[in-house]
Amino acid sequence: MQLLQHFKDLTLHPKNAQEIKGLILQLAIQGKLTSNWRKNNIDIEPVSELLKKVEKEKAQLIKDKRIKVEKSLSSISKGEVPYVIPESWSWYKLAELSSINGGFAFKSANYIDDGARVIRISDFDENGFKNHKIVRHLYTNDLESYVLEDKNILIAMTGGTVGKSLFVNEVPEIMVVNQRVATIKIFMPIYEAYINCVIPTKLIQDVIEEAKNSTNDNISMSDIKGFKIPLPPLEEQKEIVRVVEILFKEVEQLEKLTLERISLKEDFVTSALQQLTTNNANQEWAYLQEHFKSFFNETKNIKKLRETVLQLAVQGKLTAHWRVNNPEREDASILLKRIQMEKAQLIKDKKIKKEKALPVITKDEIPYELPDGWVWCRIGEVSIHSLGKMLDRNKNTGTYKPYLRNQNVRWFSIDMNDVKEMKFEENEFEKFSAKKGDVLICEGGYPGRASIWDKDYPIMIQKALHRVRFIDELIDPNLFVSYLWLLDSNRSIEQYFTGAGIQHLTGQSLHKMLFPLPPFREQKAIVQNVNALMGLCDALEQEVKQSQEQSERLMQSCLREVFE
Repeated sequence: MQLLQHFKDLTLHPKNAQEIKGLILQLAIQGKLTSNWRKNNIDIEPVSELLKKVEKEKAQLIKDKRIKVEKSLSSISKGEVPYVIPESWSWYKLAELSSINGGFAFKSANYIDDGARVIRISDFDENGFKNHKIVRHLYTNDLESYVLEDKNILIAMTGGTVGKSLFVNEVPEIMVVNQRVATIKIFMPIYEAYINCVIPTKLIQDVIEEAKNSTNDNISMSDIKGFKIPLPPLEEQKEIVRVVEILFKEVEQLEKLTLERISLKEDFVTSALQQLTTNNANQEWAYLQEHFKSFFNETKNIKKLRETVLQLAVQGKLTAHWRVNNPEREDASILLKRIQMEKAQLIKDKKIKKEKALPVITKDEIPYELPDGWVWCRIGEVSIHSLGKMLDRNKNTGTYKPYLRNQNVRWFSIDMNDVKEMKFEENEFEKFSAKKGDVLICEGGYPGRASIWDKDYPIMIQKALHRVRFIDELIDPNLFVSYLWLLDSNRSIEQYFTGAGIQHLTGQSLHKMLFPLPPFREQKAIVQNVNALMGLCDALEQEVKQSQEQSERLMQSCLREVFE
């Protein structure tokens, strides 16, 4: 049996735990968990004798007026049998094995501080009772048939959680059941915990799902009474519950160990990456590389690694060795002056408009110290940026051209699958187009998300996008996009947003945004190192994906073995 054979492998992924429990229950109610037990216990009382005792119990309850006489149910025909069960088992409808009642229609106006606790749909789930909003009602004798007892099963009959169930092992106080909650009271001597193993399985949940779809999230009493139950002999019922409980405990223990393992890895990764950004980067990086395979096998940890790589990049720590080997590099302050001179010439030539002087960067604004030869600047100092064209079908004239919206701009890529068209005049082509190397940034929707237009042909843009064009190509756009991604990851970009509800990155905010400017040649070295390390992250993510896919294939194989 594949499930038991690969049990521990499957529990290495936390999301598998619930599915494994479902498979255990399904195997249990097919008799596959107790096949060896049946071989060793051939002389047990048959299920037919058990049912005689059930009928006797039912008759006594009717005589004592504890339950009402129900209409006789049609038996399950051969064509209605869901699957083959062991020869010593039989199929019955739930109403043949239990008394099933709906709740009482309590009125909220009659709730009091003391009295019997009322159990509504919102008061329970599969894990137990919820105690945050308890309501109570005066208990009277006419509520006796709605009293909850030990070993009863509750099922929600309506709403978003229709079909959820709770096995009430022990009632902590007097409880009465509200309307639209069904109470299943199993007839003696059936082992109640076994019936509880059947309710959560696909066998029953498929019936609930079908009823939900046809009745707008409702299941009827007749649906519940008609649940098909594969019934083993009493002793085997007890054995099934025993085995299920053992396997469930093992799943839960392995799940707990897996979550602890993941948590420890995350703590280690967080600590190691923190050390990387604050201490000797080369020394810490060498240590971290030894543990790559062990600790970067979770998607969350790889994302942290990406963030750290970019943080090291914009702090100058990825290129510390490069600076040692290139002592004659040009200082970034000289590069900044050259960019400012180029921009002043563009203003003089009337190619761009003169702008208000940007405020001097204060010490309080600077988030961290830069390496020698780097400078802090504002994006408005080193680029020309503008928004695209407003979409107005009634006013726009000209020739239809494809244009990009903020939906098209993803992180580090442009999605060309859904490109719209609108009209542009010829004199608008330059103003509202992006050319190769331009950075496109979302103004709204997902403000700050950015990518580079890397095609050899221009593309028009809508007003929801900023186009950032660095002057004379003296700043590598890849470095800027990586910087924006880092600001987004640690949420520090939010300081540039406006709007309390729907947030925007305005042109004014973008103009004042701080940017750590390295020397021109060092920019290229940074981008080269970042690309290499991001390639490593991609490879690690691919390994994680392959591992998850392998686990999923194994799980699907187990599912096929059980259900096909």
